Amino acid sequence: MKIYLTDNAETHIANGINFYESQKEGLGNYFLDTVSSDIESLHIYYGIHIKIKNYYRVLSKRFPYAIYYRYDETTIYIYAVLDCRQNPDIIKGQLK
Repeated sequence: MKIYLTDNAETHIANGINFYESQKEGLGNYFLDTVSSDIESLHIYYGIHIKIKNYYRVLSKRFPYAIYYRYDETTIYIYAVLDCRQNPDIIKGQLK
């Protein structure tokens, strides 16, 4: 199964890297490694997560981020990687 990140998801990840790197040097790379591991785990666990607004949602293991995805027979599509500390209305708005 292939994993495809949309441009929005890549932007969300880059924003997270920049935020955590501004907090402490090296933390941005740790964030990237952690989120990448969470995304890679979808090879095994896709489809078992809670469904929100027609997207499956998996929570990151170490950071307050949620990964929203869909899948078909051959590909897992990552649509958003969002900070859970945002206003819920903003999160819902990004999942249209």
